Amino acid sequence: MPEIISFKEMVVENGVPFVAIVEQEGGYYDDAGDWVPGGSPQPENRFGVILPLSGDDLRYSESGTYSVKDRKVYTIEALNPGQKIEYKGIPYTVQNFKDFTDYTDVFIYLARWAGHEHSNH
Repeated sequence: MPEIISFKEMVVENGVPFVAIVEQEGGYYDDAGDWVPGGSPQPENRFGVILPLSGDDLRYSESGTYSVKDRKVYTIEALNPGQKIEYKGIPYTVQNFKDFTDYTDVFIYLARWAGHEHSNH
């Protein structure tokens, strides 16, 4: 088993507040297999390190569609793919999770800029 690299302290010392939109309990899966939330989603204050993507991240993306507006999120609390978050008033959608939990004590996500969903253009 590899040694765990602790980034938790880095997240606690350098993290910033952001808002996670959290689905409420009591939902169900419909006939199509889609999740239907039981209550309206509620904002929750969270804490994490939110970074721009590096040149390597942009260059070596599997789909080649990452944007300079997308972010990496390091957090000690799990998020869910498709979950909405806001940082500095800018909306993002959590896209995927890089599972490094065998190696580190934090969760690492890609958050795709969702500002175009809220623009008037």
